[in-house]
Amino acid sequence: MGTEEPPSPTGENRAGEEPSAAPVGETTDEATVTEEGVELERTIGLVGGLAIGVGTMIGAGIFVFPGLAAEEAGPAAAASYAIGGVIALLVALPASELATAMPRSGGGYYFISRSLGSLAGAIVGISLWLGLVFASSFYLVGFGSYAVELLGRAGVSLSWPVPPTVALGLVFGALLTGMSFTGTENTAKLQNAVVALLLVILSVFLGYGGLDALGVFGASSTPETFAPFGLAPVFTTAALVFTSYLGFAQVATVAGEIKKPGRNLPLAMVGSVLLVTVFYVATIFVATSAFGSKTLGEFGETAMVEVAGEFFGLPGVIAILIAGLLATVSSANASIMSSSRAVYALSRDALLPKKAGAINLKYGTPHVALAMAGAPVLLLVASGQTEVLAEVASFLHLVMYGLICVALFQMRRNAPDWYDPDFRVPAYRAVAGVGGVASFGLIAFMQRLSQVIGVALMVAAAAWYYYYARDVSLKGVL
Repeated sequence: MGTEEPPSPTGENRAGEEPSAAPVGETTDEATVTEEGVELERTIGLVGGLAIGVGTMIGAGIFVFPGLAAEEAGPAAAASYAIGGVIALLVALPASELATAMPRSGGGYYFISRSLGSLAGAIVGISLWLGLVFASSFYLVGFGSYAVELLGRAGVSLSWPVPPTVALGLVFGALLTGMSFTGTENTAKLQNAVVALLLVILSVFLGYGGLDALGVFGASSTPETFAPFGLAPVFTTAALVFTSYLGFAQVATVAGEIKKPGRNLPLAMVGSVLLVTVFYVATIFVATSAFGSKTLGEFGETAMVEVAGEFFGLPGVIAILIAGLLATVSSANASIMSSSRAVYALSRDALLPKKAGAINLKYGTPHVALAMAGAPVLLLVASGQTEVLAEVASFLHLVMYGLICVALFQMRRNAPDWYDPDFRVPAYRAVAGVGGVASFGLIAFMQRLSQVIGVALMVAAAAWYYYYARDVSLKGVL
């Protein structure tokens, strides 16, 4: 066991301690009370919740994957995105019910630890923390790449001791982490503004491109065979692009800071999945109509820049590069905040040392947890080698999504007295059953290396649990 005495997961005061002014774990529409009686304020509204979900998801799915997906599956890559969206929706519904019954920071970790026990919770919680760290690093390196490309198109050449993509990613990673220190309200305002501008740019781009593809104006083109490589690549491509659907669960991760959680949590999670799925499918339709899947695949990760240039010339290129910057910033911003809340939740439940969950009394944010999220992100950005780790993040999230569906079955079957969700999934057996099977099944289509690394991280998390917190019991404890 660790040398530091962890806080009581049940909320009972230890000998010699003064009782809290409010019951431990009490949650209202305004705040959540921690073990120390400190309030984690609810400052994120419905728009902010949607912005976290959409802002995290609408990055790689549009600005990195279209060329790669079209190369693998042809125009049927649109079906790959649709498959990912359906799986995400089937998990978002059970997660919404669990979140309205347990609107606490930690999201999927919290649901799983209370329904399936401490070991499953520790594995998922630590994996969620690390998965978001890896994903944040990937987004920031992507930001650096888009920033360098934009500067290059403007005739600005950077010559620094370290690669400019890494340097710019480090600078913005530090800025985003610092902003999160000062409060979720500031972070949410940034997220709202970035996502709003991003959606405006994409709506104009996809609207024009869609009309062109439908023949309303522009040059006519010969339609491609929808699935030129067969059905198997559609599913392997779905596994590849599922990284794009990680964001809706991040809304539940900050559930302890969502206003009116009974209403806003389900709307934010389900709404963000539906919105980004429409954007993803439209993007593939427009992109493959502009160039054809073979040519699009040759463009690789910069495919959307070329598509924008085809429609709008240099102004379109600049607009999409700016949109790429906004998308990667918003994804990194939401992921850093959510990663810190995973650490906070683990510490609150005594699965990590108590100091990791300390709340800054001035800003009301878990500052140590933010450091534990931001510092490794910067280290990984400095390495510049985060692509495989980003796919591992998808692996770890799929495991969590499958277990969220199992958790819903467990809570419905053995519901404790406090389980009283404001939202209940209709036909939950079918929804959660298909969602769980699909989540676990999609893992089989991932690269072997990603599977091995993901399993290794889960084993390491289990080892930490048995070393530090094997006596902690969380099942059924609100």
